[in-house]
Amino acid sequence: MPEPKQDPGIPQLVSELWEMVVAYFKQEAVEPLKALLRFVAYGVAGGVCTSIGLVVLLVGVLRLLQTETGSTFHGDLTPLPYVITLATGMVVAALAARAIVSGATRKAGS
Repeated sequence: MPEPKQDPGIPQLVSELWEMVVAYFKQEAVEPLKALLRFVAYGVAGGVCTSIGLVVLLVGVLRLLQTETGSTFHGDLTPLPYVITLATGMVVAALAARAIVSGATRKAGS
């Protein structure tokens, strides 16, 4: 004859419930949050590296215009290399903004 099952005590049931709630919280909240933070960290790191690279590139364009153009930008035209470099930076920023907006629009349409 099989032995009747013993009811677990209330403390054991509470303990099991607590373990189940903690495991569920880890699965549904902590792990996706870790993945999101990793995604954001890579995005920030990429943005910082891209920004530094663009600043170095723009300084290179400025120095190129100042040194390799001979006497073209002397006298009253001295600020012109700065204006050209600023315009180049603004064009790059506008292209980046356009790519971001069109990418967001494309994702929203999908």
